[in-house]
Amino acid sequence: MFSITGPTLGSLALALTVALPANPSSPGVISRGADESDAAAVVAKFKEKDPGLARVFAESAAYVVFPTVAKGGFGVGGARGKGYVYENGRLIGSSTLTQLTIGFQAGGQAYSEVILLRDEPALENFKQGKLKLDAQASAVALTKRVSADLPYRNGVAIVTMAEGGLMYEASVGGQKLSFHPIASGA
Repeated sequence: MFSITGPTLGSLALALTVALPANPSSPGVISRGADESDAAAVVAKFKEKDPGLARVFAESAAYVVFPTVAKGGFGVGGARGKGYVYENGRLIGSSTLTQLTIGFQAGGQAYSEVILLRDEPALENFKQGKLKLDAQASAVALTKRVSADLPYRNGVAIVTMAEGGLMYEASVGGQKLSFHPIASGA
């Protein structure tokens, strides 16, 4: 029988407390130079791996780039990442990805994630906080030809690229996303 001991549960609680800020809805400050270059580097890597993604990015109403999402778990898991929101190729805000999962899982990993918003209704759902990604909305691992058959669900497609780590997982959960527009003077 599997059981979680007090020290293990305490360590997990401490890790989640450190990883997840107390007020996830507070907007992040965007420093355009560093943030845009991190996101631009990820977009360039995605396009390098699959040149067909250049067309997908150009035709999307908007996209959200999470340069690094950190994920870990042991029974209960979570993931967190800071992202940048682009509409018609222009930075319009920031986003936070928060994920909680439960099930068989052990390990940790880091990955990059791009959420493609095909049309204005998908973008408006995202901006209004109505876009919650559940087990039904599955991410597609970046391959050389992912753009040829990118699965959209309700105008949204998700593509990920592993950065490192190792995670064994058979779990359920969902991603919650926030949107914080850039102040008009930024």
